[in-house]
Amino acid sequence: MDPIIELKGATIYQRDNIVLSDVTFNINKGEFVYLIGKTGSGKSSLLKTLYAELPVNEGVVNVAGFDLTEITRKEIPFLRRKLGIVFQDFQLLDDRNVEANLEFVLKATGWYDETEISDRIDLVLDKVGLKDKRKNMPYNLSGGERQGVAIARALLNNPDIILADEPTGNLDPETALDVLKMLLRISDFGTAVLMATHNYGLIQKYPGRIIKCENHQVVCSRVD
Repeated sequence: MDPIIELKGATIYQRDNIVLSDVTFNINKGEFVYLIGKTGSGKSSLLKTLYAELPVNEGVVNVAGFDLTEITRKEIPFLRRKLGIVFQDFQLLDDRNVEANLEFVLKATGWYDETEISDRIDLVLDKVGLKDKRKNMPYNLSGGERQGVAIARALLNNPDIILADEPTGNLDPETALDVLKMLLRISDFGTAVLMATHNYGLIQKYPGRIIKCENHQVVCSRVD
């Protein structure tokens, strides 16, 4: 096994409050994992810890080759280049088209060659089935297409793992299923996916490994 994320005996804090304690689990390369739990159970805090928004003070937390107990502020951008982060509200720039949204991220992370930038945009849009939407403005896309662009954006720097925080939360059931299928395809390509969700209907349709936050603990299980 090739773990991309490894936690051993970690304690997750939100300010001075313990949200989750003695957290232990691994996520391996190319694995798709659901993250579930009631509102306030610690799902978002766990994700924020994994992308170094919240500090780690206790236990072991290794993400994409970085030890988060030792990571410095200067190293955090390098960690995040190995992660793709997808949010519920898309966070696209509405004043520029899909191509320009993706180009903005690439240039901000050190891409300079215009041909390489164009080819990379084609590749990630193709992975989410939106290559023909390259020139569209975000407000002319459906909710599912906008989330697809957000997923494509998360793939730009060829991340080791996608962290998806309720990516289907604002979508109708059929569109939510389409977004889930996109993320499953991405895991088939070798990128691990950790997807926080309240949508148990999706899990019933596409069962898999589950990490559940409850009572300040993390429980791992599998639904087949």
